[in-house]
Amino acid sequence: SHAGKLLVVPVVGSHWLSMQEVVQKLSERGHEVVVVVPEVSWNMETTQAYKVVTYPVTQSLEELDNAF
Repeated sequence: SHAGKLLVVPVVGSHWLSMQEVVQKLSERGHEVVVVVPEVSWNMETTQAYKVVTYPVTQSLEELDNAF
C-alpha cells in the first residue's frame, strides 16, 4: 500500500465484510484498489469505489450453499 496500489483477493467465507470497509477507506484516500472475486460468491458486491475483477468458477451458488 506504500505505492498507492493494492490488490485484494478475498476468498469465499473470508472476512470480506470487515475487509470491505478498510478497502473502501483506502480507495477514498486515493489508493488504487483492485479486488479479485469469483463470479459466484456470497456478499461480494461491486462498487464504484474500487475496481472489481471477476474470475470464472466451476460451482454454482447452489453447490456453494450445499458445501457449507
